[in-house]
Amino acid sequence: MRKVAVLGAGSWGTTFAKVLADGGSEVTLWARRSEVAREIRETNRNSDYLPGINLPQNLGASDSMEKAVEDAQQVYIAVPSQHLRGHLEQLGPQLAQGTIIVSLMKGVEAGTSLRMSEVLATAGGFDPAAIAVVSGPNLALEIAREQPTAAVASSVDADTATEVALAATNPYFKTFTNTDVVGTEFGGVLKNLIAVAVGIADGVGYGENTKASIITRGLAEISAFAAAFGAEPKTMSGLAGLGDLIATCESPLSRNNTAGRLLGQGHSFSDVVSSMNQTAEGLAAIAPVLALAKTKGIVMPIVTQVGQVLDGSRDPRELAPHFATDSDEPEDE
Repeated sequence: MRKVAVLGAGSWGTTFAKVLADGGSEVTLWARRSEVAREIRETNRNSDYLPGINLPQNLGASDSMEKAVEDAQQVYIAVPSQHLRGHLEQLGPQLAQGTIIVSLMKGVEAGTSLRMSEVLATAGGFDPAAIAVVSGPNLALEIAREQPTAAVASSVDADTATEVALAATNPYFKTFTNTDVVGTEFGGVLKNLIAVAVGIADGVGYGENTKASIITRGLAEISAFAAAFGAEPKTMSGLAGLGDLIATCESPLSRNNTAGRLLGQGHSFSDVVSSMNQTAEGLAAIAPVLALAKTKGIVMPIVTQVGQVLDGSRDPRELAPHFATDSDEPEDE
């Protein structure tokens, strides 16, 4: 039986551990809090993050990272993106040569503007050929309820992507593969920023026309950004791009949509962050994404205006009508 570890016992880490266990692997989930690990071991539940969901018997848990990754052939990481670097010093020495490292994170590191696979390669010292990323329209609670879902595993090494896809496929979850790591990763990051924008419009009280305009123009905006960094156009129209964008923008289960909605209702950025049980990655990614955009001369009007709401320089009520267009002059779509 394939042995895998998942680091991070929030809703997404726990859900993906279930996906892997239901795919036939022996899974150990690392939880930072000992009480969470104990509950999973003793009751097969993680009531803090997945209330009402029964976890498989072949899914164990530990509050020791060393024990969790012991003898693991694949290690999946689902910690907040801004905390990844801090975990790598502890993680690296524990892994055997050839262990596949999989990022389930959708963020860009503040200060360096590195994607998570780049942090794994540079700060963790892992071979890029042994690194994969997983992305797609993946709302955790729906998957935990075993609603049919698809995702994509991407690696510069096609064999690595295939190994991950084999592990992360079961009767309700299908994983496809590609080798476009840049597009797959940026798709997962950038859709969060557009979801915050849609949430703001919703919180302000705007309807479906405004939100559809944001989603459509947002896809063009994030596709242009990703292409400038080498992403393949077809990736942005696939599961990791359009698919993830639709799910994240439209669902109340989306943390980024929820964060935006609270901002649109007039809550301060600090209040929104403190009120949420888990990290909304889009909030932390806006500044590094805009820094990357500047290096390529890319204009991102939607993301820029979301950043202005976060820093308090723009009132959300003044922002939503301007999401759909960045100019008063007619222009091609």
